Amino acid sequence: MLVQQQKMILSSYMEIYELVVPKDNLLRKIKELVDFEFIYNELIDKYCLDNGRNAIPPIRMFKYLLLKVIFDLSDVDVVERSKYDMSFKYFLDMAPEEGVINASSLTKFRKMHLKDMELLDMLISKTVTIAIEKGILKSKSIIVDATHTKSRYNSKTPQAALQEQSKKLRKAVYEIDESVKEKFPEKNTEDSLEKELDYCQKLIEVIETDKILMGYPKVSEKANLLKEAVQDDFAHLQTQWIQMLKQGIKQQILLSLVIRHI
Repeated sequence: MLVQQQKMILSSYMEIYELVVPKDNLLRKIKELVDFEFIYNELIDKYCLDNGRNAIPPIRMFKYLLLKVIFDLSDVDVVERSKYDMSFKYFLDMAPEEGVINASSLTKFRKMHLKDMELLDMLISKTVTIAIEKGILKSKSIIVDATHTKSRYNSKTPQAALQEQSKKLRKAVYEIDESVKEKFPEKNTEDSLEKELDYCQKLIEVIETDKILMGYPKVSEKANLLKEAVQDDFAHLQTQWIQMLKQGIKQQILLSLVIRHI
């Protein structure tokens, strides 16, 4: 169930934000100058308004996605950072002591309520446009090629986005230990999303087994982002396979009916 308004924050610790989040902080300026009410109006028809448990306010969920785009983070890492980064909490309209959502809730929100990438494109673009009008940003470059999700509604194909994400991950690893390169799988050279997914999955498995490497945030964050992209694409392909299977069954049924009436 969707509650129309987010509850007013009542906390004796709110003054902390005045001390730790600078006036010129990008997230602070966006929060204070951009009215996000349009998010609620655009997403209201995606929710049940009178049944079930209270849903996390869509404006907050969208802000999590905006943080993902700005800082190039996975669902897991944007939620993790929101635990301790006061600028994130302030932007999300949270009390300093308030707990964050479960990363799976954000993943579910992306896949259930924003599965239409054109809608997400519109929401992000509108936010950036408002920020430009308010003088917070100078251009839309902040969202160009920022995440794998963004690649679905710009010029990149899912395969090209995976290649770019894996390249960033390898570069982060090489900056710490270039010798790990010997353990990496052979790169995919074919024009095949399935094989690119297989390569990325094997690359992630090699890196995740190295606990020292995964201890570096710049490696773990990029590994998590690539892993999320792989999971999203596998899910997308699975949906396509199911649709093709259903279509095939329908065609077989129609063919059998035609044969019976010949």
